[in-house]
Amino acid sequence: MNALAQLGMVSELPSNNQISPVASYCEDERKDYFVERDGEKFAGTHLLIDLWEASNLDDPEKIDATLCEAAIAAGATILHSHFHHFTPNGGVSGVVVLAESHISIHTWPERSFAAVDIFMCGACDPNLSIPVMQRLFQAGRILVDEQRRGKVSL
Repeated sequence: MNALAQLGMVSELPSNNQISPVASYCEDERKDYFVERDGEKFAGTHLLIDLWEASNLDDPEKIDATLCEAAIAAGATILHSHFHHFTPNGGVSGVVVLAESHISIHTWPERSFAAVDIFMCGACDPNLSIPVMQRLFQAGRILVDEQRRGKVSL
């Protein structure tokens, strides 16, 4: 068992989507994961998502499962996840670490608000994560800011 698993930092959901970082690096080290879209070449898409009038913001297990499902919907590969519940009725902070980068969340149940950060490189589409998250959080209002990270001149 690896050190992360011993600390409880490896998500069991979904175990079939976890990879060995060493094996993946050896196989993929020569590939360029930058993408070209709309005349731009860049490393990946970074979404900052504000979920307002949201619910289910205080259950780390449900949030973990939902963000893992959202990663898979976007075409990402889950390496591990870790979530922290601040008090029995408080917010949750956590991250799903992806081979393609990450999804992180911070929730404020007392304000019915969650801040989600999704960065994915390569062919992944982080926009496909939003409907999956909406099923759990039932946000009345969703604000999305999209940035292309690592832009290079063509």
